[in-house]
Parts: sequence; C-alpha cells; structure tokens
Amino acid sequence: MAIRTFCLIAITFLLASCNGSPDGNNSNTGTSGNDKTIRIAVIPKGTTHEFWKSVHAGAKKAADEAGNVEILWKGPLLENDRAGQISVVEDFIVKNVDGIVLAPLDSQALIDSVLHANDEEIPVVIFDSALGDESAIVSYVATDNFRGGELAAEKLAEILDGKGEVVMLRYNAGSESTEQREEGFLSKLKADFPEITVISSDQYAGTTPESSLEKATEVIDKYRDQIDGIFAVCEPNATGTLGALRELNLTGKVKFIAFDPNPDLIDGMEQGHVQGIVLQDPVAMGYQAVKTLLAHLNGEDVESRIKTGEYVATPDNMKEEQFEKLLHPIQVD
Repeated sequence: MAIRTFCLIAITFLLASCNGSPDGNNSNTGTSGNDKTIRIAVIPKGTTHEFWKSVHAGAKKAADEAGNVEILWKGPLLENDRAGQISVVEDFIVKNVDGIVLAPLDSQALIDSVLHANDEEIPVVIFDSALGDESAIVSYVATDNFRGGELAAEKLAEILDGKGEVVMLRYNAGSESTEQREEGFLSKLKADFPEITVISSDQYAGTTPESSLEKATEVIDKYRDQIDGIFAVCEPNATGTLGALRELNLTGKVKFIAFDPNPDLIDGMEQGHVQGIVLQDPVAMGYQAVKTLLAHLNGEDVESRIKTGEYVATPDNMKEEQFEKLLHPIQVD
C-alpha cells in the first residue's frame, strides 16, 4: 500500500511538472485557473493631466476584476516627449511584460517600438490615439475623435445661431486624436454652416496650460474685434484658453467650446464662461483597453476597433447623472 501511494504521488508530481514551465509558471496566460501574475504595461501620453488619471483608474478596475493582473503604469511627464515615451516602451520590452497598452503621442514615432514588441511576442493594444501601422496591434480602443470635433462644431454653431467668426486652436503635431478632432470640427463647419467663417485654425497652443495661455492670449487678442467663438481641442489648451478669455475680459462674449473636463473648466461652465465641453469616457477607455488585451492573451477573438463614446456637456445638462459621471470621472492619484 505504501509503495502504491508513493507511486501515485510521484505520477502526480510528474504531471504537474509537465503542465508548467521550467521556472514554475504556467505557460497559459489566461486569467482563469492560473496563479501567474500577468504584467500589463499601461503607457499614457503623459501623467499630469486629469484625463490620464481616469484612464489609470479604468485600467486598475479591469486588473482588479481579473484578480491576477498587475498594472505597470508609466509614461512621460509631458505630452511632447516622444523620446521619453519610446524609452518607456523599450524598457518594458526589455522587462518582458506580458502585454502593452499604449497611447502613442505620435502616430509615426512609436511604430518601430511597437514592431519591436511584436518581434518579442509582446502583444500591444493601442488606446486614445491611433498608431500609423495598425497591422502591428491587437486592437484600437478610443473615442471617435472626428465625431467629437463635429459635435464641437455643431454646438458652437448652435450657440452662434449659425453665423459668425471663429477660431480653432490646435494641440500638437503628430497627435492623431487631436488631429482628428481638428479635422472633424473644420469639415463640419465647412459642410453645414456656410455663414460661419474660420478666421484662424493653424496655431498650435502646445501641450501645457502655460504654453496654451500664452498662445491663446496672442491669438484672441489679435482677433478680439472679430472673434465670436473658439474651440480648444484638449484639456491643457482649453485650460489656457479659458485663462486667456478671463485675462482679456472676453468670457461670455466669445463663446467657448472645450474638449475634456477639469475642475477649472467645469467651474467655468457653471459661471457661463464655457458654453460646452466635449466629453470622452477615460475610465471606460482604460478599462476596455486592458480587458481587450487580457481577452487576447486568453486566446479569445477581439474587435479590431472599440469605440468608447463621445458626448457634449452644457450648462443645461451638466447636473444630469450621466454628465455628472463623465465630468467627474474616478481617478488614481
């Protein structure tokens, strides 16, 4: 009996050894029936703006639900640091993470690093801004930014009764998400609102509220006797634009549509200084990006493009439950 028991134990041990990798980790990277911690690198465009803190919260929620996933959150401090973001991606490749979730701050500059990840058999999900080569990625999770720009145009045109002169402030060359917003805004005005004239659309406000304040002040002051409305395509340049309107005593007179909320912009909407904020769902974006990568690692088919929605908050609807949630998304500090 003792010999039989010993043999059964030995066979069980051998079977367990065969089902595992030499280092003791199961080779299956699925999220069920496996004790291995799956390491997912989540790399935003930057780390200072409110939007990314909410993306982080969504990514963490997906990881917490899976139970055996570690989120490795790291990105460049500023959203114009292409070399810094490339360095972050390459560092995670060297560390042999199980997957990468990336918001490329330049649609072209990050292609080589994503291809490198592919070479090392590290799958990549792109979120927020598209990559120039989508053949190298598992999926793209994002707002329909072109539609977001169209919504901004529609709301500004509505406020101006379909006529007037407007300015659009650009963000940063190479940022696919904001370029789509810019194109959507301009094309919608051209197609549907012939009595609205765009008097300036070639100025880049920059990637920080400080640089945006300087540029917005310059542009608005130049056209102050003409300008009826303005659109700023993301949170940092919207914050700078609001500051410029306040400094030039043009709040309320110049109708202002922002993209992405923060406390200052929300306060501005309550005061009548901001007439609308185009909203994304950054929590859903972070959540869906991580869930999609985990599904892929688990051998499941995933959609090549996943949209997370776009909305417009106004002084009239901002207290409604849906918009309250989007204006004040959860964050990771």
